[in-house]
Amino acid sequence: MALYLYQLSYTAESLAAQIKDPQDRLEVAAKPLIKKAGGKLIAGGFSFGEYDVSLIIQAPDDETAAAVALAVGAGGAIRSSKTTKLLSGEQWVASLKKAKRLAKAYTPAT
Repeated sequence: MALYLYQLSYTAESLAAQIKDPQDRLEVAAKPLIKKAGGKLIAGGFSFGEYDVSLIIQAPDDETAAAVALAVGAGGAIRSSKTTKLLSGEQWVASLKKAKRLAKAYTPAT
């Protein structure tokens, strides 16, 4: 299964609701949703800055990862989010090898 980095920022209203009734949203919301979609929450944590939450999700395909992000976004508690597909070390090395062959065929504009 593929890995994805999913980052999200809460709306002000969602943060206010969480302050009023504190819960670990990874346990009560993220894990069950990802499991229901056929994936697995590998790791996650809360942060401050541009994003409030970062998750590493394992999903069977891009469509599943997108469906999770769409379902969360449709709930209205998210101000913004970003999903990034992650490559394994093996996939990264294979990409580098392909790039090595392709680089000889590429002519940059000058």
